[in-house]
Amino acid sequence: MTRAADKPPTITDVAKAAGVARSTASDALNGRRYVDARTRARVVETARALGYRPNLRARRLRTGAAQAIALISSMPFAIAGGPSRLGFFMEIAAAAAETALPHGFAMILVPPLETRPGLDYLDVDGAIVVEPEQNDPATRHLLARGLPVVTIGRQLAAKPPIPYVNEHTKATAWLLLEHLHEQGAHQIAVLTGTRRRQSYADMAATYRQFARKHAIEPLLIRIEEDTGEHGAYAATAELLHKRPELDAICAQVDAFAVGAVRAIHDTGRRIPDDVRVVTRYDGLRARTCNPPLTAVNLHLDQLAAHAVELLLEHLHGNSTNTVLEAPLPTLVPRQSSLLPTKTQPR
Repeated sequence: MTRAADKPPTITDVAKAAGVARSTASDALNGRRYVDARTRARVVETARALGYRPNLRARRLRTGAAQAIALISSMPFAIAGGPSRLGFFMEIAAAAAETALPHGFAMILVPPLETRPGLDYLDVDGAIVVEPEQNDPATRHLLARGLPVVTIGRQLAAKPPIPYVNEHTKATAWLLLEHLHEQGAHQIAVLTGTRRRQSYADMAATYRQFARKHAIEPLLIRIEEDTGEHGAYAATAELLHKRPELDAICAQVDAFAVGAVRAIHDTGRRIPDDVRVVTRYDGLRARTCNPPLTAVNLHLDQLAAHAVELLLEHLHGNSTNTVLEAPLPTLVPRQSSLLPTKTQPR
């Protein structure tokens, strides 16, 4: 019996045309069980040739899967976004969604809002949490629901450990601090957050190690995340009043860096001649600041893709892989920290 011309092809039609069992065709297209690569390719090509489109509602009823992943930021809007809402979180979101969609998963964003939406009503198969703080409530809640969770950046003191993508925060801290030292800075202050995040802990530990190596006095200033740019402005203005010899600031959060730049300008100092400034995330704030900020390419596109891949592994029952390594960070030098090159005599 031939299929009616106006009737959309079914998974049974695909299986028959590809010469495989219906279950094999389903597994090949859904990616939920292992199928030989050549068989999978034949099924996929057959489905494309026939114009097959999966019945998502029927699949949902059959499997109970939402075919959706949540991406959650535990950081407040004051530092995770900004007036344009184009920040660290949204750059990760775009790359994660691009990776998830070909696997049949939609990406649901849980934005950094002042009040946490009702996670009980979030219909997802798993979640990625961006740089969670210790005892992060969203992470704890999702795990209690039995949902697989992967984090970008390791969660401090998580027991049992949560699978994560290593974003190399210690290497990033070294890049920034050594760059300032190479640019002649000797009195370097570090602005970091007060919450207990792995990235903050790594920055503090690396800074102390750096200070010992170069025999300088460490000056670590912790700022409440919720105060964002304004908190960094106040902290920097006070710091420059108490420590006029300060010649460099390493602001771990880009919102803190922008606040520090404003304070430096308002106290009559010049950047980079009097005070050099660097920050961690090479985003919109860093690129549009005046002057543009030296920052770090964290390779967020690959980092986000790794997070999706790791979560999908756990969703498909492969829980052996618990850590994926993101590419090593690379410095993006800009005007905020580069002293003018002296003209050499001929």
